[in-house]
Amino acid sequence: MKAVRIHAFGGPEVLQLEEVARPTPAPDEILLKVYASGVNPVDWVVREGGNDALRAYLTLPMTLGWDAAGVVEAVGSEVTGFQQGDAVYGEPSFPGNGSYAEYCVAKASQFARKPESLNFNEAAGVPLAGLTAWTALFEHGKLQPGQRVLIQGASGGVGSFAVQFAKAKGAYVIGAASASNLDYLRQLGADEVLDYRGQPLGESVRDVDLVLEASPLRNNAERLKAVAVLKKGGIFVSVNVDFPFDEAVQTALDRQQATGELSNNQPRQEWLEEMAGLIDAGKVKVLINKVFSLAEVADAHRESQTWHVRGKLVLAIRQENGELL
Repeated sequence: MKAVRIHAFGGPEVLQLEEVARPTPAPDEILLKVYASGVNPVDWVVREGGNDALRAYLTLPMTLGWDAAGVVEAVGSEVTGFQQGDAVYGEPSFPGNGSYAEYCVAKASQFARKPESLNFNEAAGVPLAGLTAWTALFEHGKLQPGQRVLIQGASGGVGSFAVQFAKAKGAYVIGAASASNLDYLRQLGADEVLDYRGQPLGESVRDVDLVLEASPLRNNAERLKAVAVLKKGGIFVSVNVDFPFDEAVQTALDRQQATGELSNNQPRQEWLEEMAGLIDAGKVKVLINKVFSLAEVADAHRESQTWHVRGKLVLAIRQENGELL
């Protein structure tokens, strides 16, 4: 089978399309015939050698990609929830052999049936960003109906899902992004929108129950401004797990009697199922920015690294009829 692998860390030029053996699923795994794979910032962070949170887990050579949609080709001996032919979506095991490939294996517990209203390209854009948003909002952020949430980086891959999930669950959503993306946030359902460059937080927002830092900006001085808009006892959640809170931020959290959480993605089947339900009910939309072929993977990485992508980038590996592209 064909797969995109790296044998050294570096720029897009290290991505190699090559022939490798098709993997065999372990007892708790499925073998997925991959139709499409999402492209995410973590992919090129790993390609470059990882960050402080990832580096210890990376071994070469490796196949990138942790966002997949496809059809179950085979199941391990302990798998009972899936059978051959099921259309599914989810996350391959990180940092194992990923989804930039014609086939990959993954723990069955990290996949669910694909939303019926989405094609494979659209479905491949959901799992990693969607689960990152879900974990941050509901597992660490404890978001409840009627609460006020400020989402920073609300127009990005994680932020776009966070706006829609929070709104679907009955929260009051304030989305912060650049001025050019504010209409987009309104279309996603944000109750208020905020130009993070032109509208100082403290002048326009206060008394929020939860701040979700989904922006790629890593700046503890900016975090201090966000902590200041929390209610007493609020929660500040960041998906930037490689960038800990400094002493000043922790002191500010303590002063607000607030909690600070670094939120890592948790690939749970039950959350994928609930996300699929919201998508099929029309409460959550999936925007695909651009679709690339497997051979165009370097171009997809370059596009992702601009940080100016609204919606998801996807590698299409098979056509809807199952034929290879």
